[in-house]
Amino acid sequence: MIIVMAPWATSVHIDDVVVHIRAMGFESRLVSGENRNLIAVEGGEHQLLEKSFEAWPGVERVIPVLQPFKLASREYKSNDTVVLVGADRPGLSPITIGGPELHIIAGPCAVENEKITLEIAQRVKAAGCRLLRGGAFKPRTSPYSFQGLGEGGLRVLEKVRAETGLFIVTEVLETSDIEIVSETADVLQVGTRNMSNFRLLQRLGTVKKPVLLKRGMNATIKEFLMAAEYILSNGNPNVILCERGIRTFETYTRFTVDINAIPAVKHLSHLPIIVDPSHGTGVWRLVEPVALAGIAAGADGLLIEVHSDPQHALSDGSQALKPERLPSLLKKVQAIGAVLGRTFSGT
Repeated sequence: MIIVMAPWATSVHIDDVVVHIRAMGFESRLVSGENRNLIAVEGGEHQLLEKSFEAWPGVERVIPVLQPFKLASREYKSNDTVVLVGADRPGLSPITIGGPELHIIAGPCAVENEKITLEIAQRVKAAGCRLLRGGAFKPRTSPYSFQGLGEGGLRVLEKVRAETGLFIVTEVLETSDIEIVSETADVLQVGTRNMSNFRLLQRLGTVKKPVLLKRGMNATIKEFLMAAEYILSNGNPNVILCERGIRTFETYTRFTVDINAIPAVKHLSHLPIIVDPSHGTGVWRLVEPVALAGIAAGADGLLIEVHSDPQHALSDGSQALKPERLPSLLKKVQAIGAVLGRTFSGT
């Protein structure tokens, strides 16, 4: 439920409503807007509670939120959320994800060593990207696959950022890793396997850094947004969603990228959403067309795997683009974005 306060409502009116909500056993969250303040009531809909506020001083109207993902819903916030990345990095100009500018996060699936990571980062930056992806901790289906360099990989990413000025996007696997990964990462990534790790999501809600939440491979759109709700409800509004493909009966591709999810999420939620065509297809030849389809459908950006020597990559080389293919893709992203009123300044 959302209580819309009148433009003339005072802080006393707002405090009275909040105190009454708490007395009735509900939690609330105040959202300050340019013209009105909204109070979101968390913990479920309640008809008597709705009616009890209709005549309160300073209350303009009460809006029931039908979606279970209240804080992520359009009913809670009609304007698009714009997530600021890199505001705490001295000497670097922060960027926004979810606004008019498109952003491409590009780089290797896993951090293998400093030389290769720096080489890829330099090529990614030259193409016009501002964010580098690279996994220091890698959850793999097989226990015998490369699991990442761990803390050593984080040190590599720090050196690469110092050298290139690219913002770092890297995955956090466990609650115990949040603090150390946060020191390096500008965006904390939650992988598909951890979308339903609710304890991890709750803890990430206490961190103020942006969180890139990937859709679970078996998750519905509702379940995807409910996962985001765990982060939002614990105090972190900086959530970026990522459609990375879901598991279907199709075997030609690694997963099936759900292009439908992009406009659906845009309709249901105010959160930004990007597309990962690399994991979504698993085939490098399909990355570009699916990436462009995602942008055309309204995505706020892309997550692209890039590797200078994909045939010898330690993780997912078959879906990585070679760096020389990136500029062409980004020019097409710019062209499609222009049709939609979006910009990409990198090309």
